[in-house]
Amino acid sequence: MTKKIVVTGLGATSPLGGTAPESWAALLAGESGVASLQQDWVKELDLPVTFAAQAKVRPEDVLSRQETKRLDPSSQFALISAREAWADAGLEGSDVDPDRVGVDYSTGIGGLWTLLDAWDTLKEKGPRRVLPMTIPMLMPNAAAAAVSMNLKARAYARTDVSACASSTEAIANAYDHLQKGYADVVVAGGTEAVVHPLPIASFAAMQALSKRNDDPATASRPYDISRDGFVLGEGAGSIVLETEEHALARGARIYAELAGGGVTSDSYHITAPDPEGSGAARAVYAALGQAGATPDDVAHINAHATSTPVGDIAEYKALLAVFGDRVHSIPVSATKAATGHLLGGTGALEAIFTILALHNRLAPPTINLTSQDPEILLDVVTSPRPLGDGPLLAISNSFGFGGHNSVVAFRSY
Repeated sequence: MTKKIVVTGLGATSPLGGTAPESWAALLAGESGVASLQQDWVKELDLPVTFAAQAKVRPEDVLSRQETKRLDPSSQFALISAREAWADAGLEGSDVDPDRVGVDYSTGIGGLWTLLDAWDTLKEKGPRRVLPMTIPMLMPNAAAAAVSMNLKARAYARTDVSACASSTEAIANAYDHLQKGYADVVVAGGTEAVVHPLPIASFAAMQALSKRNDDPATASRPYDISRDGFVLGEGAGSIVLETEEHALARGARIYAELAGGGVTSDSYHITAPDPEGSGAARAVYAALGQAGATPDDVAHINAHATSTPVGDIAEYKALLAVFGDRVHSIPVSATKAATGHLLGGTGALEAIFTILALHNRLAPPTINLTSQDPEILLDVVTSPRPLGDGPLLAISNSFGFGGHNSVVAFRSY
């Protein structure tokens, strides 16, 4: 028998705010989390891109000194957001069975700061000065491990690494794990902390980043005719998922239902999406199929919409293939315009925005859209828009290098 899976807790640390409610409020207010970088290495290395979307609240202002010393920034963000989600779900200090709590957590790159700092130390000071915690801090599963140990989640702790689709895939996997009875409660999400000169230089070299150094706040402009690339972001998002039976038994507040997820592969190109969006379309169909829904049921879309010239059109073609002409009347939000692109953490943050859109029956705005690309005829939400009464279904899309496609579907509760 298919179980109903529900969302009971939300947590985020993002370029818009240090918590999920703060991030949501700033998103609705049309704020941008993008700004010029003030680090010395920007000028020292003559970087072609001098801005990013950094987390608004620094982890060292939230965590203990010991935690910041023993965790890479990616794990720091994960722990902050997971603790918030856990408390928001009313599970802090509860008698939930640790053996029935799982973790599905993700990253696109992992502990990059730890890895590169250790390499610098090795070159400059020799092997004896390399920290013994280097490997546990840089490994991609470090965030999942930190969350599991902190929350005493002993059912399992798994890590998804599928580039920018990672945390949406983690949520889809959590749905499957709850259906299979691996756990009663799962903390799912994703994190990334790579606002570092090497990724900036690398992404810029492949012409993926916007180069609007003179106006960072408007640099991420999904669907705009003048879009020129994405903005690198950082942070983490976490959601607590439970079987409905378990949530109701403990009197939990329920935000929404996680109705299903879909994961596919383009098998096309290491960085470019399938130009026709066929793999992405199959992921949407898979998520709707698992949700027992049809394209006609979808009332809102949180799009991947990175603001790259090629990617935005490929996603539009995928949506057009699924929804036909009806896609032109479905409210679409492209929230990376405000947050930048959190890579492996972006899907979790956007899932939170999708959940809150359903919970509040309000689609968040897409900022920086001044002249919409005539080849992308979506109904883009540019100011907060009511979603109406009755049952609502929404999808959140994530696509990543390597041809990874992940889509999750949420239903109002």
